[in-house]
Amino acid sequence: MIAASELILNPDGSIYHLNLKPENIAQDIIFVGDQDRVEKVTAHFDSIEFSTQKREFKTQTGIYKGKRITVISTGIGPDNIDIVMNELDALVNIDFNTRRVKEKLYPLNIIRIGTSGSLQASIPVDSFVMSKYAIGLDNMLRSYCLDAVLNNEIETAFIEQTNWDTKKGRPYIVNSSKTLEEQFDSLEFQKGFTATAPGFYGPQGRVLRLKIQDPNLNQKMDAFNFNGIQITNLEMETAAIYGLAALLGHHALSLNAIVANRADGTFSENPSQTIDKLIRHALNKLIENQNSIGTQI
Repeated sequence: MIAASELILNPDGSIYHLNLKPENIAQDIIFVGDQDRVEKVTAHFDSIEFSTQKREFKTQTGIYKGKRITVISTGIGPDNIDIVMNELDALVNIDFNTRRVKEKLYPLNIIRIGTSGSLQASIPVDSFVMSKYAIGLDNMLRSYCLDAVLNNEIETAFIEQTNWDTKKGRPYIVNSSKTLEEQFDSLEFQKGFTATAPGFYGPQGRVLRLKIQDPNLNQKMDAFNFNGIQITNLEMETAAIYGLAALLGHHALSLNAIVANRADGTFSENPSQTIDKLIRHALNKLIENQNSIGTQI
């Protein structure tokens, strides 16, 4: 039995941070970072059956072309992903009445739709990157037993090629869901290797007033190459999503709208249009092959 201090419920029986009950969410869930982007997704829905918000976590569930979908804003960073992923899993895999893990576990299909900056000149602004791999530069996921889900070969190569300072913690690399990757595969997407930073300024090499530990890290990351695999883009959530999804038995895929290219110094002239195009493409992919993903793990 899970103690009240570990599985925290609100007085109305909803999960603590997300303010959700099990019946409020669909199996197919779209993550966005910005709470204002939730309605940019659900504006395409035929109907909305449920809406709530607590702090930065805004949720709407509705119907798109006959398919029930939930959209949740996660806020920024791996720490928020720890909250969102664990509470979503609790909603489907823990009985709130008995406070026990259910005998049959239920997998969620999680699609992140986010903006990102490209690290390679070959990936222009207004293009889309599907994250086949993700590397976490944070320490959050190291609180869990990760070994079974890591891609150790690429991880070791990254540490060696960048001369990574292990005082910052050991980076971790996790693959996307092959099931979702196959479902979303199309000429619209370049398959990429996404770096997830634990912050926006120093962790991403930005210097305002503070010196950073390795001023050359960005260049080292740009130059990283493991059997042709290069780091394509940089953001703040994907690796944490992939790691927790893999550990908990859920499917996860990150889709990135490239609005900036650091290699050539360009920025999208119409980022809103690019993001909306990715949203519409992701929604339509979700309703294709609707029965391709199982309902039990």
